Amino acid sequence: MTTTLPSPFPRTASAVPGEAGRLTIADRTVERIAAHAVTEVGGIGGAASRMLGVAVGGEDLDNSAKVVAKVSGETATLDVRLSISYPLSVTRTTEQAREHLMRRIEEFTGLAVSRVDITVTALHSGATEARRVR
Repeated sequence: MTTTLPSPFPRTASAVPGEAGRLTIADRTVERIAAHAVTEVGGIGGAASRMLGVAVGGEDLDNSAKVVAKVSGETATLDVRLSISYPLSVTRTTEQAREHLMRRIEEFTGLAVSRVDITVTALHSGATEARRVR
């Protein structure tokens, strides 16, 4: 779904009513902005892609989070899947991510974010474990 917003720019004396234009923001645009914005929060990484509900590949801190956005009128809702670095607090990190996403989406698009649902798919430890066959 897309939304159409009135132009934020004031009309000039020579502008004819109705010619100022419209701004249309697609769901996919909000998804991309949110996926990038969530990487600005420390300790958050990507989620594995899913096919038929089964994770394909693995969660990776270097990948971006998966975001699904729904735009309705002048509001948007987000469904975010991400991973978090261990031992960060899941509660604090997700609240930081939620607040940051709401602020950045409004800043970039002018849309108010009414809800951000976050699913944490994995916790990553800082140390990588080397596997050995004995």
